[in-house]
Amino acid sequence: MQPKKKAILISLCVSIILMLAKFVAYFLTNSNAVLTDAAESIVNVIASAFAFYSIYLTTLPKDENHPYGHGKVEFFSAFVEGILIGVAGIVIVFKSSYDLFYPSAIKQLYDGAIIIGSTGLVNLIIGFYLINTGKRNNSITLEADGKHLLTDSISSAGLVVGIVLIQLTGIYWLDGVISIALGLYIIFNGYKLTRRSVGGLMDESNIGLVKDIVSILQANRQESWIDVHNLRAQQYGADLHIDCHVTLPYYFDLNAVHQEISNIDKLINVSSSHQTELFIHADPCLPACCNYCKMSNCGVRQEEFKGEIGWNMENVTKNQKHFSQ
Repeated sequence: MQPKKKAILISLCVSIILMLAKFVAYFLTNSNAVLTDAAESIVNVIASAFAFYSIYLTTLPKDENHPYGHGKVEFFSAFVEGILIGVAGIVIVFKSSYDLFYPSAIKQLYDGAIIIGSTGLVNLIIGFYLINTGKRNNSITLEADGKHLLTDSISSAGLVVGIVLIQLTGIYWLDGVISIALGLYIIFNGYKLTRRSVGGLMDESNIGLVKDIVSILQANRQESWIDVHNLRAQQYGADLHIDCHVTLPYYFDLNAVHQEISNIDKLINVSSSHQTELFIHADPCLPACCNYCKMSNCGVRQEEFKGEIGWNMENVTKNQKHFSQ
């Protein structure tokens, strides 16, 4: 089984078990704070199920209807998970606010704290496992699910502390206050996850990825690569698609141009952490390029070499050659 499928299947099975355990804790204690944690576990199960389906889709090969593959479904999966988290948080806040004014009796808090604490520890372990697996396989879905479980474990830790305080102080309205605080925390994390997924769906530029590519090209640039410009990157799940323009000597024949482009392709795929598909447009050099062109045996040079222009985010992403001032 593929690592991504294995990881999300483990998450789904564990989420179901922990959800049942948290509802047992709620029926033991009748605590709204515990119910808050149990309700969020329903979201965990739904999110993990949807994440499993989305990861299945990403493993499908490219086809006529999806020439770039199915990777973008991971952003949609993260979006759905963020929405579910936010809705759960809103419901929790409203219910807890109501129960502040119309409280119900709570009991067996220590038993509930033990169960909730145990589920939080399990979520912490599974959360780190999913995040690490997601980073190794460039899966936003696994990272999102892992961060969701880490959020849940933090909520559980705060809940255990709150339950102990209620038991020690006898101030039972703290139950509602703790629930509201946890609900707001859940809403905030849902917003962050949704914001990131929307950026991916809208092809928002991933500045970190582009910087990595620019650094790789700058560190390994060849004298025939006169400049690189109009560089853009789009991420589709674990795959990265890059298009750019590369200025090459105008007298290169088609075989030479093909070889230079192939060298850039191999360089990016060996050095980058992402599987990358490149679309490179070759531009011929102009006389104005001579003063920063390092070609040592150029028989058509019209100006002396004055100095190399370093590649950075400012000049590589612009749609123009790097004419020196």
